[in-house]
Amino acid sequence: MVNFQMDELLRNQIFAIHALAAAGSVTLGNALTYPLDTAKVIIQVGSSSGKPLTTTKALDRVKYLSGYSGLYNGFGWLALGRSLGVGARFGTYEIVAAYFKDGRQYNYLSLSEAFRAGMVAGVAESVITTPFELVKLRAQVASASPPSNYSSMRKKRVVTPLIEKLLRGYTPDRKALNYSVDLLSTLRNKHTNMTGALQAYPWMMTGSGSPPSVTNVRRLPDIISLEGWSSLLRGLRPGLVRDSIYGGVFFTAWEFLHQAMVDWKAIGMNPVPSMDEDIPLSPLAVTFAAGLSGSVAAAASHCFDTAKSRSLCTVVPKFVSLERKFLKWKRPGSRFERWTGIHPADRKVLFNGIGLRMARCGISSFVLVGSYFLIVDQLVSRGNRLT
Repeated sequence: MVNFQMDELLRNQIFAIHALAAAGSVTLGNALTYPLDTAKVIIQVGSSSGKPLTTTKALDRVKYLSGYSGLYNGFGWLALGRSLGVGARFGTYEIVAAYFKDGRQYNYLSLSEAFRAGMVAGVAESVITTPFELVKLRAQVASASPPSNYSSMRKKRVVTPLIEKLLRGYTPDRKALNYSVDLLSTLRNKHTNMTGALQAYPWMMTGSGSPPSVTNVRRLPDIISLEGWSSLLRGLRPGLVRDSIYGGVFFTAWEFLHQAMVDWKAIGMNPVPSMDEDIPLSPLAVTFAAGLSGSVAAAASHCFDTAKSRSLCTVVPKFVSLERKFLKWKRPGSRFERWTGIHPADRKVLFNGIGLRMARCGISSFVLVGSYFLIVDQLVSRGNRLT
């Protein structure tokens, strides 16, 4: 009984060590590369087909409007979402890989099996991280946008109950509202209070008929209030494609590099090891392989990352979503674009920021795996000294 309790305690301790190391390594990797992610998002969202943004311009804009702290706007949401998402990615991959290897004499996984397992793992990661990415990305975009003054204007103007219910503290642009009133003033049968009548309609909450700016709808309560709970899954379609491709390519490349390093090391061994014998590799080699795999996977899935980023920066109020549902609105674009969530207007900007994303994913994967090995080694050695 005592031996059973000791074994159970030891297993719980080992699990806690690996969980702590995984969470710490994910947070560290994201913290070191988050400025690259912020610049990448600004380039993806702020670029157009005729005026692409550069990395220098994106960083200068963030530093000018929000300071150096603006480079880390939304980091908490990313750290939380990535900790859960990366855990789901690697956990799902290990489960599916174990299913493929079940009943085999040798502990071997083919590249096609690694790709399929990685795609399933990417789907699990995408479902978990999508709500966190929405708030994170809007915070990043807000750091590169001029500060809004609607909170101070609220003290001077009376806000209609409808607007207050949809987006607390928001007031329509007076110039846009006056312009809309002037356009309707040419009608013969005019309302006695045209301005008040327009403000009673949710479609005119901004005064111009367009939805509010993404900088005004960046907090989680505001997003849920204006766009509804379903908005937390916006961008899921391109996110599923992006993360499934990323997971499949990442684990395929990592498995290929791992097998190549094992075969290279086995050449100089005497006697030659058998196929079922595990050949240890240096943590540094495994870490470099993970970094290279992350960069390759980022390049393969980048166009869908741009589609998701631009989709998350589109404010769609819930009354507009309901209107589209009643009118049976169809997504524009070809069948492939509709399935993958790519908007036809974004075709020429899909690869903007690809270099930044390759660098971010490569460095993040390198730091994640390397710091994981280091933290586990330190915690295990310290635990052995205490026991």
